[in-house]
Amino acid sequence: MTQPTAAIVTPRASAVQGFFRELTRSKSGFVGLIIVLLIVGMSAIGPLVVDPSNPTDVNAIWGRPSAAHWLGTDGAGKDTFKQIVLGGRTVVFVGFAAAAITTVIAVVIGSLAAYFRGRFDAVMLQITDVVMTIPQIVLLAVMGAFFRLDSPLWLALLIGALSWPILMRSIRAQVLSLKEREFVEAARLLDLGTFRVVFGEIVPNMASYILINFIIAVTNAIYALVGLYLLGLAPLAGSNWGIMINDAWMKGAMFQNDALPYILSPVAMIVLLQLGLIMLTRTLEEILNPRLRDK
Repeated sequence: MTQPTAAIVTPRASAVQGFFRELTRSKSGFVGLIIVLLIVGMSAIGPLVVDPSNPTDVNAIWGRPSAAHWLGTDGAGKDTFKQIVLGGRTVVFVGFAAAAITTVIAVVIGSLAAYFRGRFDAVMLQITDVVMTIPQIVLLAVMGAFFRLDSPLWLALLIGALSWPILMRSIRAQVLSLKEREFVEAARLLDLGTFRVVFGEIVPNMASYILINFIIAVTNAIYALVGLYLLGLAPLAGSNWGIMINDAWMKGAMFQNDALPYILSPVAMIVLLQLGLIMLTRTLEEILNPRLRDK
């Protein structure tokens, strides 16, 4: 008679299961995760299932919500609901891509500057001081004037390349503390090499800190992107939530009573996405920070 085989659970799989169990146990964290997944999913899958054709209809300008147009129409008679579904991809892509660029630059430069110290550290600190003293929206406006920002990738590169200094200083402070620990001294004694000591021993011990700051960077990147569109500093071609807000502002939608759904729809989507990310960040802090978790 054969004995039942017990499921083999590795320590890493057990840690992942425990992480998601803690995440779903927190109501705010779980709600935040659901909001983020729904908006990201809608932005990714929506353009594949919704007809992208959204023609102008002069007979339906600033139309109210109806069975044909669930969220009404804009100043050109285009369906608002379609614009919401089709317009999230750029905002979500730029937000996450810019945050990834910001995080990678900050982690690499901050870790190496703290590990090597000396002239490299001093130069990096001087560069961050210069970048941080210039208001980011002004810097984005100047850069936008020199570069043609007609691609979401270019927008992500621009925002990501200008947003790393603050996080770089935080990462540098973390590495300055970690580099004096015993496990780093042991890695040095084993002569593992600088690359492996920094990125194989020190950086993995900051994984939770980096993850939380990555999500915060997503929210900041989305704010920067919407600000660029609202001020007209990025090309207003195509359709996304930032362009919708700019379009509502330029066409005086706030003076049209029936245009309220068109104004509020993109704002509500951005607020919901930001709220979900913030709720998720707070819960991750409680889960991953032992001092907060024990309270």
